[in-house]
Parts: sequence; structure tokens; C-alpha cells
Amino acid sequence: MAILALDSVNLIYQTEKDETEAVRDLTVSVDEGEFIALVGPSGCGKTTVLSMIAGLIKPTSGSVIIDGADADPSAGLVGYMLQRDNLFEWLTIEQNVLLGLSVRKTLNDENKSYALSMLEKYGLGEFRTHFPTQLSGGMRQRAALIRTLAFRPKILLLDEPFSAVDFQTRMTVCDDVYSIIKSEGKTAILVTHDISEAVSMADRVIVLTKRPATVKNIFSVDIDAPTPLKKRESPRFSEWFDRIWKEVL
Repeated sequence: MAILALDSVNLIYQTEKDETEAVRDLTVSVDEGEFIALVGPSGCGKTTVLSMIAGLIKPTSGSVIIDGADADPSAGLVGYMLQRDNLFEWLTIEQNVLLGLSVRKTLNDENKSYALSMLEKYGLGEFRTHFPTQLSGGMRQRAALIRTLAFRPKILLLDEPFSAVDFQTRMTVCDDVYSIIKSEGKTAILVTHDISEAVSMADRVIVLTKRPATVKNIFSVDIDAPTPLKKRESPRFSEWFDRIWKEVL
């Protein structure tokens, strides 16, 4: 069942002198529990698409529907995870994880218990009173994801979430984030320039054209492996990588 639908979405940026067509006739449907990757040429508008899903930018025409309603940032249906973890260094991990709930004025006993239970479930319980500088890069990203999940969004938007960590850490973090998202049954949309990342994490990879962005092709990645790292070890991984890479060029 589709939890997200972009139907004939167009976006034109207007200035005093001219206009720029950023997105043209974009139609995409995402089922609940799917992990989708958006790839395409640099500057094609991948992050712009995420912003429209989040309700931060309104399309010029067409519709963005989440769980049966128009995209609205105040509805709390979408969680956004950025390139950097954006943890506050002067707050403990527990305080960081609860911060979003506090800002939204939804920090009640039930939500606090849920957030702290996720810290325990995903190996950060003993680090609740630690500060971000005392954690590894992978642990920080895990904490940032739990902070996003704490208010129970329907959809997670991941905008190059691993680009700020080194390559070796990136492999581990990909596995961590993937396992948490799948364990919690969340729908996720990943924007990445890394084709390997897209192939190893996504159920479907959507290739966008150069600007104005529209769907060029959609691939259902059928590598039978439980984690991104295991998918990378599959003999089929390089086949999918080459196939999608040629579409992006």
C-alpha cells in the first residue's frame, strides 16, 4: 500500500528576472516499509525532491500525498536526517535524543520511554550520560537516527547521511542505519551520489534525469542478502552497480 505518492509534480523557481524549472512531471509511488534510493546527476534536484516530500517546498503544480494527506511539516509524518548528525556537543546523548520531542512539546512519559528503549535496543543505553565527543562516528549517527525516530515519523528522509564519515566507518554505519530502519518497519528515502550505497541499501533505486528532474528509470534491486555489507559481497552487486551507473551518466 502506497504511503507516499508524488503525482505529476512540477516545480519552477521564480525570480525577478527569470524562472528556473527544477522538477518536471515527477510521478513516484512508495509503499509502506520500502527503502528507496534517489540517484542522478549532480545538481539534478534530489534534495529538492526531499524538501517537497517534507513539505518545506510547495510544488508549483501536482501533489505530494503522505498517508492520504498533503505533505505538511507540522504533521510530524516525516523525519529528516542530514549529512551531519547535528548532535549538540554540550548535551548528553539522552538529552540529544529527547530534544526533538521537547521542541515539539510531545515529551511525555510514553514518548520518553519509547526513545530511551531504542537507545537500549540499539546498543547506546550505557552511553546515555555520555557527550557526543565521547562517541565514535558510527555511534553518533545511530544516536541521530534514534532522535529522528523518537517522534515516530511515517517516513524517513536521508540526505547523504554518511558523507561526513570515513569510508571504513561508512560501511558499518550503513549496516547500523539499515538494520534499525528495517527493524522498526520504517519507510525510507535515501538521496545519495554513491551508486554503491544505493545498490546495497535500497529495495528500489530511482534514477532522475538532469534538471529539470523527472524519473528516467526505476530498478528493483533483487540481491538476496540481509545487510548492505553482505549485498556488496554478492557477485550480483557489480552487475547492478554497472547497470545503474550507466543510467546516471
